Amino acid sequence: MAETQQKKKVSGSVVITAERCKGCSFCVEFCPTDALKLSDQYNAKGYHPPVLVSQDLCNGCNICGLMCPDFAVYGFMFKKKEK
Repeated sequence: MAETQQKKKVSGSVVITAERCKGCSFCVEFCPTDALKLSDQYNAKGYHPPVLVSQDLCNGCNICGLMCPDFAVYGFMFKKKEK
């Protein structure tokens, strides 16, 4: 592999449906990039839903969505822009 080649970071985001969340924090615990944290705010059920810490941290791997028992969160990758 040539030294001039650099790995490009994959970028992504998450969609959070706060009212479905029961605050189990599986999404936060299993996020490989620490892009999620539990909010200080409460949802209607009285739980702390997750929030995205920083858009730059998320790679869209969807591990959060795979771990969520309530389908309250899922991740997605952005398409690469064609030049």
